[in-house]
Amino acid sequence: MTANPSSTPPTTVKCLVWDLDNTLWQGTLLEDGEVVLADSIRDAVVGLDARGILQSVSSRNEHDMAWSRLEALGIAEYFVLPEIGWGRKSDAVRRIAEQLNFAPKTMAFIDDQPAERAEVAHHLPEVRCYPAEVADSLLDLPEFSPAADTVDSRRRRQMYQAGFRRDAERAEFNGPDDEFLRSLDLVLRIGRASEEELSRVEELTLRTSQMNATGVHYSDETLRGLLRDPHHEVLVAALTDRFGPHGAVGVVLIERHPAVWHLRLLATSCRVVSFGAGSAILGWLGDQAARASVHLVADFRPTDRNRMMEVAYRFSGFDDVSCGCRDTLCAPEAEGVQRLHLLPAEWKGLTTMRLDAADLAGVSAAGPGAAR
Repeated sequence: MTANPSSTPPTTVKCLVWDLDNTLWQGTLLEDGEVVLADSIRDAVVGLDARGILQSVSSRNEHDMAWSRLEALGIAEYFVLPEIGWGRKSDAVRRIAEQLNFAPKTMAFIDDQPAERAEVAHHLPEVRCYPAEVADSLLDLPEFSPAADTVDSRRRRQMYQAGFRRDAERAEFNGPDDEFLRSLDLVLRIGRASEEELSRVEELTLRTSQMNATGVHYSDETLRGLLRDPHHEVLVAALTDRFGPHGAVGVVLIERHPAVWHLRLLATSCRVVSFGAGSAILGWLGDQAARASVHLVADFRPTDRNRMMEVAYRFSGFDDVSCGCRDTLCAPEAEGVQRLHLLPAEWKGLTTMRLDAADLAGVSAAGPGAAR
């Protein structure tokens, strides 16, 4: 295991991929038949799941035999996208990361064999590799201890599993995408963040990179201050459908001025890009600004991963046109931040989802007003 020499907290692991023989369980399945799961390992699996860390499997074994053993041990449900077969383990870890849409640096791999760890490390140098000896102490490591403990994090695995079922149905659907989306009974709820939701808001700013407009992280303390500031709106978007909740999928931070609303941050989960959640949030926000007779200015800092966010802004009508409304705004919070402008107009909404959202247009820029 490579140590982190920096004092900077390590990147939180999003998914741990387990080897099975002599790692997850004691013994070699094809040789011993009966293998044993130590209580400490079971505790680690359950504990990581409760923290919102996904878990998968990369094991050289007969698939049906190994999966049956996981079911008999009562832990099969904790593993998503298992790779049980005879190929290279680095290929298995790569496939799991790609299907989850996770960056390699957020993946981890644990195996009792040094050669297997070396093979994964060679082909995927950003993936953190651990020997089996540390399996029962994973919960003590900082990279397996996310700062936020939220309702969404505790049910993350179930939400991903629902997503896999959703994707399977989509693959079998013989019709236009819009028709499939309508069949999901999607409901997007946009509301002011509560005190309890702030940890999820902070988590979204930390975990989301592809659909984060600025990459600026707002701490829980900062967010709580903004929540009490009458000139700011801290909003959370949550999506549900007939398969169940997607959880909180977006965060919006707005600073109000008399003639312009400053969209300081928009971050949405990559998991809901195909449902149009980001476009719906921007469309609704533009409609609210139009009703309030104000302009919108959005902060955007291009990175090597958030090109999709820029496309969403441009598609929603944001441009680089010079406007005096920018003059009232404070300096950007980070280097490289661009300020995109929108002269808002009425939005007709989407036919693929129902929107249940707060009314921002009735709130005065000078104070909280009756709607808060």
